[in-house]
Amino acid sequence: MLSFAYSARDMATNKVVKSTVQAESEAAAGKLLMSRDLMPLEIHPDSESNNVFSNLKNRVSTKDRVIFTRQLATLINAGLPLAQSLHTVQEQTENKKLKAAVQEIISSIEGGSSLSKAFAKHDKLFDELFIALVSAGEASGTLDKALERIANQQEKDAEIASKIRGALVYPAIVLFVIVAVVVFMLTTVVPQIEQLYDSLGQSLPLLTAVMVWAANILINFWWLIIAVLAVAIYFFKRYLETDDGTRKLDLFKLNVPLFSDLFRKLYMARFARTGETLLKSGVPMVQMMHITSKAIGNVVVAEEILRASEKVKSGKSLSSSIKNEEYVLSLVPQMISIGEQSGSIDAMMSKAADFYEKEIDNAIATISTAIEPVLMVVLAVVAGGMVGAILFPIYGLVGAGAVR
Repeated sequence: MLSFAYSARDMATNKVVKSTVQAESEAAAGKLLMSRDLMPLEIHPDSESNNVFSNLKNRVSTKDRVIFTRQLATLINAGLPLAQSLHTVQEQTENKKLKAAVQEIISSIEGGSSLSKAFAKHDKLFDELFIALVSAGEASGTLDKALERIANQQEKDAEIASKIRGALVYPAIVLFVIVAVVVFMLTTVVPQIEQLYDSLGQSLPLLTAVMVWAANILINFWWLIIAVLAVAIYFFKRYLETDDGTRKLDLFKLNVPLFSDLFRKLYMARFARTGETLLKSGVPMVQMMHITSKAIGNVVVAEEILRASEKVKSGKSLSSSIKNEEYVLSLVPQMISIGEQSGSIDAMMSKAADFYEKEIDNAIATISTAIEPVLMVVLAVVAGGMVGAILFPIYGLVGAGAVR
């Protein structure tokens, strides 16, 4: 998708609007603007927005969305008209991409569109959960509360993701150090050992010979190694974008040793927290399950939720519908069953979400504790092998009287 800067006349308000739009081509951008009741006056490629570094700089983060959502909720709660609230939030928004999107949303609102439909035109920025909660808030007259729930949901999701990333920082640093040490030794020390043996007319020990062979490949064909790795990573990422690749990766997450427990609890926390938020906003049960399946982030678990939604549609209770699904942890249907009996399913899903969010903290701590000794062993083996391949030949030469 390319970014195009445009100026257009809003056919509803007769105002001239200047902003940017994402489209495959200039013609597609024009059609998109026309579908939004905007008469294009000028369209041209936005060179700044199409710049890679600019795109990274102007990427809309979760923090940007949370601030935008909370500010909009506060202004609406204070009694300001929706269009005025959006104008005020736009003025306070620093992110150019989000600012441009809000401008288009304002144009849609002033043209008579509902807020949920205006957000739906920017599905890259606002997901289905966001749009569904806004729609429910509009229908119930509690838009400010719906926006607050969205902000809370986004913050919890971001907090969990941050904790998981934090747990992986230490292993990543250790692995980087291991690779750096191996590359340094292969490119600097090992060639000197080879030269020493050649000058003395001695044959290399097997381990050292293997290291020399690896060093020669790395020194002479480093460009080929980088190219092969780049191509392999590219095609692997493309494969993961396919349905089969996504499914296999998600199935791997659910069964990989050490991490499977963390992932399963993460998906249950998302299911319970998203379900609670939607039900509390007045979204019907079956629609809640469809939206939640997309918010989970795992197609295997999503299929189980959709399968359960069909049972709910046929008249079964939610707890019995998800009870026998393989990757739905037992506490979730138990808590939902209690909620069904007491008439407070959303409250019980909130308790289940609280429980699993705490369990995620424990799982992260357990993984961190388990990974440290494993990494130390790997580091010791690699370092020991390198030292052995370098020192043993020298000791052998000294013992043989070759070095005086």
